[in-house]
Amino acid sequence: MCRNITILRGLEPPATAEEIEAGSRQYVRKISGIRHPSDATSEAFEAAVSKVAAATAELLETLPPRKQPPTTVPPLRRLKV
Repeated sequence: MCRNITILRGLEPPATAEEIEAGSRQYVRKISGIRHPSDATSEAFEAAVSKVAAATAELLETLPPRKQPPTTVPPLRRLKV
């Protein structure tokens, strides 16, 4: 669907809340077609980001460990590398 959303499963250290929120925001932007929420769309947009982030965090907690680490470094970690 969106090649720019980074794999968060299997990161060491594990994905942070900030990384999960960033991925959720990318996903909601992509499926809604809204890059910059307006006053009319902001509440629904942010509610969707929050729900997707919660579901993502739950998913990452329940999946078994990966056998291989992700092939790319998440954008929020690239600045530190």
